[in-house]
Amino acid sequence: MDLKKKRWFVLGASLLINLCIGSGYAWSVYAGPLIKTFGWTAAATAMTFTISNAISPVCMITGGKIQDKFGPKWVIFAGGILFGGGIFLSGLTKSLPWIYVSYGIVAGFGMGMVYGCTIANTVKFFPDKRGLVAGLATAGYGFGPVLLAPISQGLISSYGVLFTFRALGIAYLIVILVGSQFIMKAPAGYKPEGWEPPAITSTSAVTGSDKTWSQMLSDSKFYLLFIMLTIGATSGLMIISQASPIAQEVVKVSAEEAAFAVSMVAIANMAGRIAWGAISDKIGRYNTLPIIYVLLAAAMFLLTNVTSGGFVLFLAATMMVGFCFGGFMGVFPALTADCFGAKNNGVNYGIMFSGFALGGFIGPVMAATIKSSNNGDYTRAFIIAAIMSLCGIAITYAIKKMSRKSIESLS
Repeated sequence: MDLKKKRWFVLGASLLINLCIGSGYAWSVYAGPLIKTFGWTAAATAMTFTISNAISPVCMITGGKIQDKFGPKWVIFAGGILFGGGIFLSGLTKSLPWIYVSYGIVAGFGMGMVYGCTIANTVKFFPDKRGLVAGLATAGYGFGPVLLAPISQGLISSYGVLFTFRALGIAYLIVILVGSQFIMKAPAGYKPEGWEPPAITSTSAVTGSDKTWSQMLSDSKFYLLFIMLTIGATSGLMIISQASPIAQEVVKVSAEEAAFAVSMVAIANMAGRIAWGAISDKIGRYNTLPIIYVLLAAAMFLLTNVTSGGFVLFLAATMMVGFCFGGFMGVFPALTADCFGAKNNGVNYGIMFSGFALGGFIGPVMAATIKSSNNGDYTRAFIIAAIMSLCGIAITYAIKKMSRKSIESLS
């Protein structure tokens, strides 16, 4: 079998592996039972998820650096041991510090290592379909909570949360360690037979040069892209983290309807990763991003009317936010490779992904703070997020103009 066909097996293995580590976003399923079992406060319990999110980008950089030198297979293998082992150890917890270390640090470290390697490696294998494949690879991650949250809930109902951690930890270990053996390193400068790279243009975003992380940090484009990713992550993670309480407290629906909304947002997130990634391959990353920002701004403005609009409006608006958020997650791995080369994309995208972690802090904290100071009203948070999205459009056109000037200087 030639490499052009083998790369699809690598993608398939990466999808399965990312499905496992994506279960980290099913944290809300475990939080309630842990609070009930140990009597911890909601804020103290939520810190576990915060730690995991904060540490993942750091580990993506570490794993990406090792991968760029030695290949992804054994980095994913090691990351799988940490992730599965961390989840298993969470099943032995008796205190908050224990679960902070096991789930937050150990599993979070493994999650970052695995995610960074699967994304960077698959992008290198598909220079002809970067957007689509980055979307597919990240969609596996996004689909994790959709599939594994109900499985986890069923196990918790029957056997308890600690047993569930132990059982899932073993399952993740097996799947990731076996799956890692189907991962192979993309050859340097790989391109499929019969395909030629597109011409360097300002709309495609491709610069044609490989940059190290230090060279990337000396490029002003990096900081604009970082801000753009942070803006998208802020709105997306604000809604992902607050969808259930907004539905119940503002829209006044039942817990079951709120849970349905959360699942639909997750599905929209997954679909957005694939769809926007494929669209960006067709019309260019810089032409795709303004469309996403416009839709995201419109969705956030719609959310200011959810009290009068009811559940249908709330569901449509939050799903659009999820769809657009998925677009950022699907487009940015490919865009990072376009701008700074595929060779060092493991490290480079790990650094870029810190914008996701920053947005993961700004969005939920801003929503919670505004809610508490405005008698449960999220409206100002939605308006701020919408304005930020409109600013993202201006930044996109600014960086597009910079790229055009850079290309003209080379010609």
